[in-house]
Parts: sequence; C-alpha cells; structure tokens
Amino acid sequence: MKIRVGMGFDVHKLVKGRDLWIGGIKLEHELGLLGHSDADVLIHAICDALLGAANMRDIGYHFPDTSDEFDGIDSKILLRKTCELIRDKGYEIGNIDATICAERPKMNPHIPEMKFVLAECMSIDTDDVSIKATTTEKLGFTGREEGISAYAVVLIQKQ
Repeated sequence: MKIRVGMGFDVHKLVKGRDLWIGGIKLEHELGLLGHSDADVLIHAICDALLGAANMRDIGYHFPDTSDEFDGIDSKILLRKTCELIRDKGYEIGNIDATICAERPKMNPHIPEMKFVLAECMSIDTDDVSIKATTTEKLGFTGREEGISAYAVVLIQKQ
C-alpha cells in the first residue's frame, strides 16, 4: 500500500460585512473572512493538504480566484470536488489533522459540528477528522484579530 502525506496552510483577513465560515459552518461574529469564495480558511487548508499529498498542485490551481465560477462559492463544494480529484487519481483519505488559529470567536464549542460537516463532505468517518484550535496569545496578525489562519496535515493511501 502506498501512503502519502500532505500539508496545507491558509490565511484570510477579517473584515466587516462578511459572514464567518470555518469548518463548513457559519459562526456568529461581528467580522467575517475576506476572500473570493466564502473564505473558509480551514477547508482551504485541508484542500491544499489533500491536493499536495496527491501531487496535484494547490487549491488556487484547480479553483482560481480569477474565475467567476468560484465567486462566493461555498467551500464545502470545493472540498467535495477536491476529494473527487484525489479519488479519481486512486487515493483514499486516511485521516486529517487540522489546527485553527484565532483569538475570537472561541472555536472549541463548534469543533464537533465542524468534524461532522467535514467528514460528511469527504465521505469519511468523523473519527478520521481531528480539529484543534489555538490562539497566538495576542501576538501577530491573529492576536490583533486582523485575520485567521489554519493548518492541515493529511494522510492519503493509494487504493
């Protein structure tokens, strides 16, 4: 069995007038993430990790922010399409380990729902999706609440 590992990272700026979507769910917050799509930083990091593991470039290559097709798109659609791309190449997802970096809002209460939504999108078991959250102790752009970032590591295996 051939296994591969991929790592993804994404960051988006927090702004007024946008909804805050993270992990496929809408969070109540006075600021949202700026981006061409719904700017779901966690899903974007996972997509990049999956594509990287399969040696298929990155999310911007497959879903460019210059395309009207992806303007305002729900990132769960991008995640489903990413999973189709890696499965078409013969890979299956082993597990996901991801971290969200944000000062506010608190992520912990939402992690079980995020795990459920993401597992459903990827057609995997919720036990194969690990999501953690951290702050940066008020340091940097995250600490100043200027943006939110996410990291993801994935394991995929050739079927």
